[in-house]
Amino acid sequence: MGKLGILAGQGELPGLLAASCRALGRDHFVVAFEGQASAATIAAAPHAWFRLGATGAALERLKAEGVDELVMAGAIRRPSLAELRPDLRTVRFFAKVGIAALGDDGLLSAVIRELEAEGFRVIGADRILADLLAPSGLYTCVRPDDGALGDIARGLEIARALGRLDVGQGVIVQQGLVLGVEAIEGTDALLARAGALRREGPGGVLVKSCKPGQDRRADLPTIGVATVARAASSGLRGIAIEAGHALVLGRADVAAEADRLGLFVLAVDAGAVSVEEIATALGGAR
Repeated sequence: MGKLGILAGQGELPGLLAASCRALGRDHFVVAFEGQASAATIAAAPHAWFRLGATGAALERLKAEGVDELVMAGAIRRPSLAELRPDLRTVRFFAKVGIAALGDDGLLSAVIRELEAEGFRVIGADRILADLLAPSGLYTCVRPDDGALGDIARGLEIARALGRLDVGQGVIVQQGLVLGVEAIEGTDALLARAGALRREGPGGVLVKSCKPGQDRRADLPTIGVATVARAASSGLRGIAIEAGHALVLGRADVAAEADRLGLFVLAVDAGAVSVEEIATALGGAR
């Protein structure tokens, strides 16, 4: 295996990848983006900090470190142009991609092409941490009822429509009503916003879906224990993701926390559209 470069954004994933490299004895180096990555998460790994706009310096450092493969890990809060303060290499990149940079998936696909043009092999996090890829089935003892299954079906319909427009990956549905959709703010802000809009009665469901045609090497929908805790504090009763198209950070811990808080976590087949098709996932994966 060649030396792995980890492009570190928010969350636990960069640290999990670095830990996997240490366990395998694989050389690795982390490019940690300022204002995005957590210092505590990548502290044990060889790393350097860079502004998002300092593309040229980051690429030169990766080459100097002898990195062969790159993995993009963790969400990136998209900055304004003023915050980005792009160097010349970054300015040239945006001039080349043009309108492709408007949507997240278009931008990430363009970034991958540029990295490959620089001679790096770009791989998905699931190539290294295959056990994080969500299998189909119910992960919790808590089960969704028919109303929740209907909300999941509605959520998948909306999330896939959003994905086709390259807007976001998540939606929250309660009793058939869409409380919020994910855009540039990310899942945590969506959960906080939907919590303020929740109705009386059974809580809503967070549904996260991979965008149609999305490059699996970047920005797969991801949930972890923190997602479960935030969903519970927002009054939700469950989370649904697409099996094989989402990452679950610590499935046993996610399931245990969800059961403790009274939420279900369900991974449905990517092609499921009806309540009946979604319900077939209830018998597996636990």
